[in-house]
Amino acid sequence: MTRALDVVVLGAGVVGVTMAYALARRGLSVAIVDRRAGPALETSYANGGQLSYAYSDALASPGLLRKLPFMVTGGDPAFDLKLSADPAFLEWGLRFLRNCTAGRFSANTLAALELAMESRRAMAALMARHPIDFAHEVAGKLHLYYDRSAFSAAAEVLGIKAQAGVTQHRLTRDDAFAVEPSLASAKGLVGAIYSPDDAVGDPHRFSAALLKILADEYGVETHFGFDAAAARRRDGQIFLRSAQGDVIRADHIAVCLGAAAPHFLRQMGIRVPIWPMKGYSFTAPPGAAAPRISITDTARKIVFCRLNGSIRVAGIAELGNWNGDVDPAQWARLVDTAQHALPDAALYDQASRPWAGLRPMTPRSLPVIARPRPDLLINVGHGMLGWTFAMGAAERAANLLRPDFRT
Repeated sequence: MTRALDVVVLGAGVVGVTMAYALARRGLSVAIVDRRAGPALETSYANGGQLSYAYSDALASPGLLRKLPFMVTGGDPAFDLKLSADPAFLEWGLRFLRNCTAGRFSANTLAALELAMESRRAMAALMARHPIDFAHEVAGKLHLYYDRSAFSAAAEVLGIKAQAGVTQHRLTRDDAFAVEPSLASAKGLVGAIYSPDDAVGDPHRFSAALLKILADEYGVETHFGFDAAAARRRDGQIFLRSAQGDVIRADHIAVCLGAAAPHFLRQMGIRVPIWPMKGYSFTAPPGAAAPRISITDTARKIVFCRLNGSIRVAGIAELGNWNGDVDPAQWARLVDTAQHALPDAALYDQASRPWAGLRPMTPRSLPVIARPRPDLLINVGHGMLGWTFAMGAAERAANLLRPDFRT
């Protein structure tokens, strides 16, 4: 490469692609690199598809703390906690436990909500400038509850969010059936939280379409098959080297590597509190009673989402599993669990596109957005809300480099 770029973005999932967009829109010369053959082929490829702007609840909470012994012993089939003697896990775990208080849960949830609202505004602005076809629809979302105490606790969070101007409604079982008739088969339902302004969209289609706009209209370079191995500073510039020996020169790098970020940043002397939470999904044709509204089953920890004319189902949480491959047994369990939850939502015998992804969790359920040194931006740790947070997080990170930029 004959010239140094302003910024090289590491990672071409939804976080990396939106990061490249935020930087390029500020007039910077940008390249984006990824170890895969194209954009959004790992954790962003086939996630739940929900843009959960109103649902920003932090994972660490008093309710989860009470359930931890049950989870550790394998009592919760939807949540698998893999204990580890790794000091990084012990540190992460202690920080997570400290965030399980009522006060910190509330603060973290509201901080996540603020970022989610920024993302919604940034997504609307992007679509106004560049209409992108990615099966986007403001379909609304229902969180289903089968336990009265959990439903009451969720209703209390509703009050916290209402102060921030978020629209959500507490529904009785019959109200939920009226909003979404397909729930008639949901046995044992006690109530639901309805978020009418939440949306859905295909993150893989979004990433591919936005990257084409970046290349065609903003001059962003793409380097796929580039497995970033090391970054060295020399003569006032960053030299990014791939595992294959290729080198890209830039004034800055922006790390958007998800669960792979801790390993890459550690060699630069920087630690980030990220631990993987593996999830799975499948896609199937709609069934006789396919939901119109996006569904989150809080008891089984699975989501149902109409996407591209199909039903996307995602779920299972394996905290501490670093293997991104699809485990056939876990994937089959997800299909079976979904069928028991909503038996007519999809044609489960035609389930396809098995996917697994490593969601990068922080103890606070908030991403790490920082500029720890002048030549480095970090935008990592978006957890289960990477698709939701991506646009807002990118704007925040880009503002660290160009704080004087005005939209």
